[in-house]
Amino acid sequence: MRPPVIEKSASLPLREDGDTRIAVVADTHSRPHAAIADHLAALAPDAILHAGDVGDLAVLDRLAELAPLFAVRGNIDVRAAELPDVLVLDLVGADRKLRLLLTHIALYGAKLRADVGKRARAREASLVVCGHSHLPFIGSDRGLTVFNPGSIGPRRFHLPIVFGTIDIGSGGVRLAHVDCETGQAWSPP
Repeated sequence: MRPPVIEKSASLPLREDGDTRIAVVADTHSRPHAAIADHLAALAPDAILHAGDVGDLAVLDRLAELAPLFAVRGNIDVRAAELPDVLVLDLVGADRKLRLLLTHIALYGAKLRADVGKRARAREASLVVCGHSHLPFIGSDRGLTVFNPGSIGPRRFHLPIVFGTIDIGSGGVRLAHVDCETGQAWSPP
């Protein structure tokens, strides 16, 4: 029998100027890329999301030194009882609100898992942020936008070592990936 899913809620105020940047990382597996702190410091995000498989929880302490941190537990995080399995995060500004659902495992291939889609719709989230596959992904499924930042941990197979950004501004929401090795924008070859 599966243990119950632990869900928490939080909110993050959007900046008054209307532009907010969130960095998104996942799958550090205790060994985040050596340059990630420098890249995140250069971006100066308003918050950092960690989509699970943290490994050594000291990783979260180091990220929290750079910006407010929101994290969920991944499938390897068996000793991280203080982390929820799911976080519903409201990004709230004077004239807009974005609700996202942060969880570790959300995709089956390029499709959103039915249980995650159901939970996101029930919480009225429009964006699902996940990790697990180490595969950077931006897509949509059944009316929900899905964003996997990729992995900033040890290289898996031939996958890139990347993280994500969520930029919220007057033009809407923009999702992107950044190469950990170069600090430059990353897109699939």
